[in-house]
Amino acid sequence: MINVKIADREVFPIGFGTWTIGDDLSKRKNEIDALRLGIENGLQVIDTAEMYGRGTAEKLVAEAITPYPREKLFLISKVLPENASKKQLVKSLDQSLNRLKTDYLDQYLLHWQGDIPLLETVEALETERKKGKIHSWGVSNLDTEELQKVLSFEVGKNCAANQIRYNLGDRGIEFDLQPLMRQHNIPLIAYAPVAKGDRSGKHFTQQKGLMEIAERHQINVFQLLLAWCIRDGQTIAIPKSSNPEHVLANLQAAQVRLSSEDLATIDQLYPKPSEKIPLALW
Repeated sequence: MINVKIADREVFPIGFGTWTIGDDLSKRKNEIDALRLGIENGLQVIDTAEMYGRGTAEKLVAEAITPYPREKLFLISKVLPENASKKQLVKSLDQSLNRLKTDYLDQYLLHWQGDIPLLETVEALETERKKGKIHSWGVSNLDTEELQKVLSFEVGKNCAANQIRYNLGDRGIEFDLQPLMRQHNIPLIAYAPVAKGDRSGKHFTQQKGLMEIAERHQINVFQLLLAWCIRDGQTIAIPKSSNPEHVLANLQAAQVRLSSEDLATIDQLYPKPSEKIPLALW
């Protein structure tokens, strides 16, 4: 297992996504138990956002992490684009900190680009970093041109992540965005890494070639997809699950080492992009 370096921290490469977590009160106990089980088995990165359930996900995370040393976790939250102005960002951040019951975030991301100029948002994020309320900042759902713009700013060098939809069916970033990120040592945080909730996820589980590779490694196809996603040592995958067995299976995927033959077979089944493809979203 290879840890990933993000914001001067070495973290486990499989994290925990919280989209829709906390929305259904009948699932709350299972969701908390699943997150706690993950933490007890090495999970560090927990990704949430003010948008998720209008704060309910952050509140659930706060309850789930109560028994554990805060410094061992890597908490990420995200600000909505309409709240990413100099005046409003600090308010959104304080509200997220209050819901998470913590006095700092390990990372704070712009959820996606809106009407507020990127420079204003980046400067606001940098101000909060200097205050210590966030230890690092980054972006989410920014394609090559937008990320280049961020990097052109004086404080752009402090951009510490880009969170993007990335899975075997959504490889478009490999054409030019991922190379740009590697050039600037910006780690990738991959959401929807197994595309479990959509049609492509179902297709993966029925793909004979993937099934054969998974069988050779004595894993399931979803574990194979996660192992593929983090194969470069510069990617953190954040699958979402409220099922304890699935959480453990996700973490175990970090131990899988795919051979060059495995990767070549996967590339034949799901080729790398040969031209620019619009950024996949949600």
